[in-house]
Amino acid sequence: MRPDLRYTESPHHERRDWANLRALLPYLWEYRGRVLLALGCLVFAKVANIGVPLVLKGIVDSLDAHRSAAIALPATLLLAYGALKLGNALFSELRDVLFARVRYRAMRRLTVRTLAHLHDLSLRFHLERKTGAISRDLERGARSLSTLLNYLAFSILPVLIEFLLAAVLLLGRYPTVFTMIVFGSVIAYVAFTLAITNWRMEHRHLMNRLESQANNEAIDSLINYETVKYFGNEDWELRRCDATLAGWENSAVLSQTSMSALNFGQGAIIAVGVTLILFAAAGQVAAGQLTLGDLVLVNALLLQLFIPLNFLGIVYRQIKYALADMDDLIRLFERTPEIRDAPDVVPLQVTQGELRFENVDFAYQPDRQILFEVSFTVPPGRKLAVVGASGAGKSTLARLLFRFYEVNGGRVLIDGQDLRNVTQQSLRAAIGIVPQDTVLFNDTLYYNLAYARPDASREEIAAAARMAQLHDFINELPAGYDTVVGERGLKLSGGEKQRVAIARAILKRPRILIFDEATSALDSQSEQAILQALRAVATDHTTLVIAHRLSTIVDADQILVLEQGRVREQGSHRELLQQDGMYAQMWALQQQEQAVRAEEQLLGLD
Repeated sequence: MRPDLRYTESPHHERRDWANLRALLPYLWEYRGRVLLALGCLVFAKVANIGVPLVLKGIVDSLDAHRSAAIALPATLLLAYGALKLGNALFSELRDVLFARVRYRAMRRLTVRTLAHLHDLSLRFHLERKTGAISRDLERGARSLSTLLNYLAFSILPVLIEFLLAAVLLLGRYPTVFTMIVFGSVIAYVAFTLAITNWRMEHRHLMNRLESQANNEAIDSLINYETVKYFGNEDWELRRCDATLAGWENSAVLSQTSMSALNFGQGAIIAVGVTLILFAAAGQVAAGQLTLGDLVLVNALLLQLFIPLNFLGIVYRQIKYALADMDDLIRLFERTPEIRDAPDVVPLQVTQGELRFENVDFAYQPDRQILFEVSFTVPPGRKLAVVGASGAGKSTLARLLFRFYEVNGGRVLIDGQDLRNVTQQSLRAAIGIVPQDTVLFNDTLYYNLAYARPDASREEIAAAARMAQLHDFINELPAGYDTVVGERGLKLSGGEKQRVAIARAILKRPRILIFDEATSALDSQSEQAILQALRAVATDHTTLVIAHRLSTIVDADQILVLEQGRVREQGSHRELLQQDGMYAQMWALQQQEQAVRAEEQLLGLD
């Protein structure tokens, strides 16, 4: 979110703010009993707080020599004063304790709900979305909810209750002029604070943006050190950074000046309000209509009301930030999943495992079609390979089979069942994949292997690892199955990660297997080992192989040649060579490249 645009006010934004505040209600409703108890404690705490000036008035009146010749120590009032102070602290802490469960449960529920929604959104969304942005959505969403609940429960609501109690006290015991002075001062204080805070936020946002820009320019010039030196542009880089810092300096000075203006203005309003209260109360005391204790009470009450308002600017700013973050999250929730199960869908029933594409058309974007009337059938227990140049649409077939996208035309069927008429969960449970790039969780090997079927026993996981020729390698590691693989599995080689993917496919026990260029990043020796494992896994499974190296799919029952999203040739390896078409040309070219590499290795050039 850009800081310069983020907090622009408009009626539309205000309506969004109120809508976002209403979005908090479901999270409070679950613990409505606790919320009501917390509100009760809040009221008791504020009653005790308002009672303090009343008792203080009684103490002052008791010690006033002009009212009584015999001055006695007002022990009862002094004890009451201490009890009210204690009660205020006790009920305030009880409110915090009761509300803590509400606050943190709301954060937990919102985080889980956000994560669930992100998982429901389509692959298209996640390919277009930056991981860092999604992470910030998760973090800011829970934090904004916590901030809003915190400030509403501990800052805004307590002040409102205290104002209400103060109004009742003033209107019930004193002339209207006192209420007018107190609340006129408070209204002026609030209005001034909000106005200056809004003004300060503009300068602060500009200051932050310029600081980020200057930092980016400085780092960029250092990263491109050699380029700067090549062209002798050191002075240019310094001038560019200094110009940005000059704008930052001006904004920083204005921001600090506005802070000083805010502090002075708040102090001036308090001083004027207290002075007016003292004049009005002193006149009443001099006329004998009020006691000295009444003067102390109204003065203490005014100062007491201003104490929580000292943080009004901070509270207001944080609430606006939180509402903006909440708005980001609400907009995320407004994004509907592209792929949804229809109301009448049923679980997929896999009996034979026949896979069929019927005249499938597909486009990621409306102006760029990827597949054109693609049709083929993979009989139960057979292997079909798909080859073609990069961008021909090979990997798109796997994505459509997993129903990450909807076809634009035609049908994809498993055992005669249209994938749009079955649940996504049952569909994906029936398919296993060994992808081109195996991405692992930053956890143990055991966790990554068990991810295919979390309820699998340790013996089943070890058996899958043996079939993938991985078990012996794991046992040689110091930590064995408890070895942490690192971020995205970076501590493992490409071949080792592929074996993990194969073991997961075995453990999942799917009826249909997809090998998506599973050996494209491996050397020849590793490739042969992986191919041997893949052939063992694919036995008696319906298998779709997406391949780049033709040598890996010569044993396929059928080979499909894709060109620009269209099926150009189809047949076995021998049949396609005899046709002397595209496949034969690709085969000859790869055989030539392989011969050149072998000659280079023989001569020691590689």
